[in-house]
Amino acid sequence: MAEQDIMNARKEHLKWLKENSIELYPVLSGKSENIAQIKERFEKDGESFDASVSGRVTAVRLMGKAAFAEIFSGGNKIQMYIKRDEIPDDFNVFKKTDIGDFANVSGFVFKTKMGETTLHTKKFTFLCKSARPLPEKWHGLKDEEQILRKRYLDILTHERSRNNFKARSRVISGIRKFLDEREFMEVETPILHGIAGGAEAEPFKTHHNALDLDLSLRIAPELYLKRLLVAGYDRVYELGRNFRNEGISTRHNPEFTMLELYQAYSNCQGMMDLCEELIKDAALRAFPGEEPAIDINKPFRRIAVFEALLEKTGINFEGNLERAFLAESASKLGIEFEKDASAPKIFENLSEGILLEGVTEPVFMHDFPEEFSPLAKPKPGTKIADRFELYMNGMEIANAYSELNDPAKQRENFEAQVSDASAKNIDEDFLEALEYGMPPAGGLGIGIDRLVMVLIKSASVKDVIIFPQLKKK
Repeated sequence: MAEQDIMNARKEHLKWLKENSIELYPVLSGKSENIAQIKERFEKDGESFDASVSGRVTAVRLMGKAAFAEIFSGGNKIQMYIKRDEIPDDFNVFKKTDIGDFANVSGFVFKTKMGETTLHTKKFTFLCKSARPLPEKWHGLKDEEQILRKRYLDILTHERSRNNFKARSRVISGIRKFLDEREFMEVETPILHGIAGGAEAEPFKTHHNALDLDLSLRIAPELYLKRLLVAGYDRVYELGRNFRNEGISTRHNPEFTMLELYQAYSNCQGMMDLCEELIKDAALRAFPGEEPAIDINKPFRRIAVFEALLEKTGINFEGNLERAFLAESASKLGIEFEKDASAPKIFENLSEGILLEGVTEPVFMHDFPEEFSPLAKPKPGTKIADRFELYMNGMEIANAYSELNDPAKQRENFEAQVSDASAKNIDEDFLEALEYGMPPAGGLGIGIDRLVMVLIKSASVKDVIIFPQLKKK
């Protein structure tokens, strides 16, 4: 049937429903049971019982004096059977129901000759009129942009999308359970910051009218979480949104979900072990009963950055971190970088491009330059930060340090950043907090969106964010 014919038929049905005083958007009066539980109970016991379900009508097969239809709710479907002679008034309403409408169906469960669990309808109640037809008669959206702009239809019509976002939910709830069992306390820190700290990124700016105060959406919660270590909480974490006013790509969205945790009396090595354990646990939770996306029995590889770069390129970068030298080396090695890229960014491109080429399994890269890690402790007697980054599918997933707790050294590092034109103001309140004493600690940040990308085997962050940021039409 052509789209215009479908719309005309819907208009006729809507007219009939109104003329017969059928409430198009009534308050639900009957009970609604879980379709999956109904089917499981019947298939287990084999005995008929009364049931009532509410859901969206996703298929209709009229057969004269009887009809079959499908009711969809909560990711599950059940077939319904209705006879005109048994409930003539309800049957007439059913005949004016279109695919996409909602209804409540009550009756008893039985099995058809074809062996399908079915609800023999004794009462059919109209619940909601769908003014627009579902895409392509329930076969789903095909255009990539429409999938992203109308995610509600994508999830409704694509089982894979529905399952992917369920997997994301399982991963997040599993992370909370994992950390709660290890006596971490979940906290909430401010999203509006006077000084955007804890990372180098361009913030979104706003203004608080009542206080006449310029503020930024947070780029990271790190400095507030460390204040809580000063306060005496030994294990804290936050799972929430960060915001960075930067580009959009298959790996970047301006608002994204991060896990940050801090553990007193731990260090970088402790965070590495915790990170590996947490991610393997998340891989098992993503799709229960299926083979995990990563080998949970194999230890993650560990690569010392300076040693590995020297071995691969013959260039000793330790102590040679001037921007001009890095840019020249990158060009000679065929590593691309943006024209105005900073020295840390060029070094990141070098290490990723050379050490991760063709590598898809999880890899811990550790021993980064101290001067590129202003919030991390150096290893004793070196200028190497006690820090690691975890890469999966060649993409950075996590970052961790032995946290710097020397207030004088932290001030020195902040002031070195401020001398750079791209840096922001110093957070004096945080430095004052450090002066009261912060215990030695390990800190870990994990990008949840990218982690889920790996676990569902997706190439784009837009596949794991329900409503990603998009350009205007």
